[in-house]
Amino acid sequence: MNTSTSTMQMPKQVLVTDVVARDGFQNEGHIVSTQDKLQAIEGLVRAGVTSIEVTSFVHPSVVPQLADAADLVTRLPHHTGVTYSALVPNIKGARRALDAGVTELHLVVSASESHNRANLHRSVRESLAQLAEICSSVRRANPQAVLIASISTAFHCPFEGRTPLGRVLWIVEELVRMGIRQVNLADTDGAANPLQIWQTLTAVQERFPEVSWSLHLHNTRDMGLANALAGLQAGITQFDASLGGIGGCPFVPGATGNISTEDLVHMLHEMGIQTGIDLDVLLEEGRKLSGIVGHELASLVARAGTSASLHAFEGVRIADSRGIPTGEQDKSI
Repeated sequence: MNTSTSTMQMPKQVLVTDVVARDGFQNEGHIVSTQDKLQAIEGLVRAGVTSIEVTSFVHPSVVPQLADAADLVTRLPHHTGVTYSALVPNIKGARRALDAGVTELHLVVSASESHNRANLHRSVRESLAQLAEICSSVRRANPQAVLIASISTAFHCPFEGRTPLGRVLWIVEELVRMGIRQVNLADTDGAANPLQIWQTLTAVQERFPEVSWSLHLHNTRDMGLANALAGLQAGITQFDASLGGIGGCPFVPGATGNISTEDLVHMLHEMGIQTGIDLDVLLEEGRKLSGIVGHELASLVARAGTSASLHAFEGVRIADSRGIPTGEQDKSI
């Protein structure tokens, strides 16, 4: 193989949005205090994360962890260049978010009927109709607000199986008709594979060149970073991740966390892709997060160290060419 002509096309820079304060904490077994959430958010800012999804304005009875949404937003520290966003599942949530001062709203609809009913208690068509109403209402209230649509189960549904590409294309077409120009595709149950990720992204980018795309990946089946790599190869430069890899959709049986922000940033940096994030600080904030949630985190880099973390040579048993440790060669004769 002639490796001199073999090149992997990669972007020079990637924007990482951390979702631990929303997607991460929503799946925790005990209520995380507002102060602890603020501590985690401040830690992300110290690490250089400039895009943070901080909460969801969902009804408190549905996701009790996020009942403090308005209070949290009003107490967020202001930092130049840092964008705070919130997920809004319906028009009431959108109005609450605007009243609290949120200027970047993430709208949500599932590609599959079953998950949409489990998550939003309505059909996909009903959700799309409400999203159109939200768009009109938000633009009247704040023309400068940024609207980003997230499509859950864009690749696979835990109740219906693999999501047909045509289904995703139909939903995106409806979103574009509403004036949406930023779309996030979510592997909600972590069942997508790299080939499917690449094929889907290639298709939607060809069909809708006016749209900016991002990926929200879960690591349920340990394919999250492989799927991120497929996204990079398809030209995606915006990814969601969660500090420590915590989180998961409450309406997906057996759901585990998102891809770890530490692991994603480590992979990107090892590939020479810039993120603007200080990985050492990020790892330190991850260790603090473990104390907040009271359990071990899923980040592998946090456990093993970065690729640059070398170990002392002393005491290491060296094998010769036959695989026999030094000092034991005579015994093999």
